[in-house]
Amino acid sequence: MSLTDIVKAYDVRGLVDGQLTEPVVRALGAAFADEVGTEAPIVIGHDMRPSSPALAAAAAEGAQTRGADVVLIGLCSTDGTYFASGSLHAPAMMFTASHNPAAYNGIKFSRAGARGVSLETGLASIRDGAQRYLDDGLTEAPQRGTLSERDVLADYAAHLRSLVDLRGIRPLKVVVDAANGMGGMTVPAVLGEAAGLSALPLEVVPMYFELDGTFPNHEANPLDPTNLVDLQAAVIEHGADIGLAFDGDADRCFVIDERGGAVSPSAVAAIVAEREIRRVQAEGERDVVVIHNLITSRVVAEVIADAGATPVRTRVGHSLIKDRMAETGAVFGGEHSAHYYFRDFWGADNGMLAAMHVLATLGADAEPMSSLAARYTPYFASGEINSTVADVPAAYTRIVEAFAGRGEFDELDGLTVTAPGGAWWFSVRPSNTEPLLRLNAEAETEPAMIAIRDEVLGLIRG
Repeated sequence: MSLTDIVKAYDVRGLVDGQLTEPVVRALGAAFADEVGTEAPIVIGHDMRPSSPALAAAAAEGAQTRGADVVLIGLCSTDGTYFASGSLHAPAMMFTASHNPAAYNGIKFSRAGARGVSLETGLASIRDGAQRYLDDGLTEAPQRGTLSERDVLADYAAHLRSLVDLRGIRPLKVVVDAANGMGGMTVPAVLGEAAGLSALPLEVVPMYFELDGTFPNHEANPLDPTNLVDLQAAVIEHGADIGLAFDGDADRCFVIDERGGAVSPSAVAAIVAEREIRRVQAEGERDVVVIHNLITSRVVAEVIADAGATPVRTRVGHSLIKDRMAETGAVFGGEHSAHYYFRDFWGADNGMLAAMHVLATLGADAEPMSSLAARYTPYFASGEINSTVADVPAAYTRIVEAFAGRGEFDELDGLTVTAPGGAWWFSVRPSNTEPLLRLNAEAETEPAMIAIRDEVLGLIRG
């Protein structure tokens, strides 16, 4: 098979058995060892999907064959693997397909220090090396690497507790929907006492904490509103202060207010950005930088600037954000998709850490989550709308012609058009892998947002 079918821009993703087989993964593990070298051991972790343990073992076999020592950390969240990569200063492989259905699995690669790996920064080389091993056979290094095991969960939990102190907040009732994903293991460790840490003033009401990669209750994709319905109902039923929803590998977290309303990831990004800016300013840091991608709400950049920091706008993409975090020394980075990146977490994303910041803010006074969220949601957003388009360039041309002279054009990532004075903006981005155009629109009033959204959708769909 051709590995170009499963090696994407930032990771590997494919159907188990049909595409992501043990021989394929063995070759990828070997090629990863070639790419990162054998000076440090390679950390390998995996999620709760039925296929993950065998695939992780196959990757370890490939890496050992090429002379790399391997440390297996077993079941973990993706940010648990980042923690191991950062704290051990070791390259890492994480086996997960995140929010994809059970038939899928995948690999997220990190260099030592949890640095991202994309097609531009090594993933293409890994792909090509693995393809050669598949085609010509795997060659053995003069000395085979060793294999060891390590449990990092307790250290991971303690590290997060050291970054956000929740001991002094008011008591909060928190409903958590782990979607049968890795949040079912990390939440009790970080927010509870499962890892041997002291109790916090949190009453956690668990939903779907049983690790089950077949996802028997609902898909582990909180971006789809249908997967939030159970959590929204439970928050109201239990009279909770807040609800948290994690995706399958628990690196993303979505927030529900006490009324059952969804809090936008942009509002969460603004809340966390403000906290992180204030923290480092109190420590004497000046010239503070915060990253946000170009389709987060305008409020994110406004909050960053109002707090006395510099907002840096970037293209959409996991590894791109990580790279910009490193280049700028940013203290925090936020994406519309609920990925939140922290300088104090090696520039990697961590949904649990973002949730802890929100809990700290909510627990600092008596204001309910709905009021807190409203302060950071002054605009009206369409959310991301995907349209299948037969001729993407023609649709793009229709939009350019229709909005010529009506706003400022920006082609940082696709096309962004902003009205004079900023009353509305929209972004249209083509998919890298599918004949899709992705639309995001935002305006100061709901009628204006609806009008601009519908006009652009009409142009996209011809």
